Amino acid sequence: MAGLVDIHAHILPGIDDGPDTVEGSLEMARAAVASGIAILAATPHLGGDFVDVRAQEIAARCGAVRGARDRDGLRLRVHSGAEVSLIWALEASQEQLRLASYGGRGTDLLIETPFDVSMLDRTLFALRDKGFRVILAHPERSASFQRDPGPLARLSEEGVLLQVNAGALLHRRTPPGRLAERLTRKGLAHVIASDGHRGQDWRPVTALARAVEAAERVIGPERAAWMASAAPGAIVNGDPLPPAPPAGQPSRRPWFRRTAVR
Repeated sequence: MAGLVDIHAHILPGIDDGPDTVEGSLEMARAAVASGIAILAATPHLGGDFVDVRAQEIAARCGAVRGARDRDGLRLRVHSGAEVSLIWALEASQEQLRLASYGGRGTDLLIETPFDVSMLDRTLFALRDKGFRVILAHPERSASFQRDPGPLARLSEEGVLLQVNAGALLHRRTPPGRLAERLTRKGLAHVIASDGHRGQDWRPVTALARAVEAAERVIGPERAAWMASAAPGAIVNGDPLPPAPPAGQPSRRPWFRRTAVR
């Protein structure tokens, strides 16, 4: 697959802590394309403090962003999705969960790692019992997992997919960075995503490309490419993950050219 696939980005305008305006969304899209991202999933926060995010509106809002993208002449595939609060997910109907899944396919759900992870295994497996493949967003930010990453290893080994943030891999001396690198090095993490909120400055979508280069120095180019292209591409399409290459020799050279998608 050519180009990066970003499964976690807050690009929809005016409903959560992403851009306030359509122009801000376009700025994000332009920056994404320029940094080598070919496919991006719009994943607004669903549940919790963001009352303007409604599962039944996500697809239409995503369509509006696609329309603005087309008028701007950008070649960026934009999928719908959500970063779902675990509390919301456990109370939601099957139809609401489908609407929150990638592309509304009812196959894959991105679940935000909660503050309290004491019962996380049971709750995530309850969602899996409803037929969803579960992706756990930025578990490296959890203080509990930073102290004891053992439960994360068990979740990964039992089929929960782990998504680490690009920003963590770029700040490897911080507690989240140390855990993200450990999960990546040990082959427990499946996806690197930007968790982008802006085109530049605060939590930029462009961090993904730089994090891939950082990952190459830890696990080699083939595994880094799998985490930033092949695995996330399968997630947004609802396909089985392709076999993961083993962590290879670290590389100093990027596996892709950071140029605009034309």
